[in-house]
Amino acid sequence: NTIIINQAHMFGLSDVHQMRGRVGRSNRKAYCYLFTPSISHITADARKRLNTLEEFSELGDGFKVAMRDLDIRGAGDLLGAEQSGFITDLGFEAYHKILDEAIQELKETEFKSLFENEEQSGPLVKDCVLETDLELLIPENYIQSITERLALYTQLDDLKNEEELVKFRQDMQDRFGAIPKRVEQLIESVRLRWLAENMGFEKLVLKEKTMRGNFIANPQSPFYQSDLFGKIIGFVGSHPGECSLKEKGNRLVLRFENVPDIRTAVEKLERLAG
Repeated sequence: NTIIINQAHMFGLSDVHQMRGRVGRSNRKAYCYLFTPSISHITADARKRLNTLEEFSELGDGFKVAMRDLDIRGAGDLLGAEQSGFITDLGFEAYHKILDEAIQELKETEFKSLFENEEQSGPLVKDCVLETDLELLIPENYIQSITERLALYTQLDDLKNEEELVKFRQDMQDRFGAIPKRVEQLIESVRLRWLAENMGFEKLVLKEKTMRGNFIANPQSPFYQSDLFGKIIGFVGSHPGECSLKEKGNRLVLRFENVPDIRTAVEKLERLAG
């Protein structure tokens, strides 16, 4: 029920993870001892590998170990076998997000003629940045495990539609009990971002009971010739006391007053969308 791995810093992350899995297969508690030189005498990558092994030690953590290994070593050249460098600083998900944005920008500019017949699908904006002074989080007194909380944040960010969001909320309530207000706000913020993306907002700021939405920065975007934008202009004109539209730094900004929470913000955008 015990394994001792000498010079553990010399092994790959998956190697050590598999080796320590060779013990503890009965009802006896297992132990895995990793022997290394002083921390100051091993490389930064080796320290990251050892920290990963310490962090992910539960049953079923193999996938998390593999993803962390990918971040440490780099995912490699997109179209070849060469190991890249900067991806280790960005992380795998951030790298692909930036790559997707770059491809989309090229499709709309340099290679526009090649894709002019391609039908527009999905939201107008791929990712709306939400800034707020409200507490949108999963508190520690609701879910104590930091690994579990991080997994739920990731799962929440990956949701694609209303049906998945409703199921996520139900599953969370079934597993952990009544959902606190801050978690309700967090879940509702996903719905708010979806609405904002569909309405053409690249950034939404909700602070001090005021909501400001920054529309698409590119003035040549077809959004500004769309029926949706015309509907927004009509709504602003008919509700002067509730919202206002101004140009700030060559960008159109829609401002709503008296928005104390995420739920109210959702209701405002739902009315704006008709």
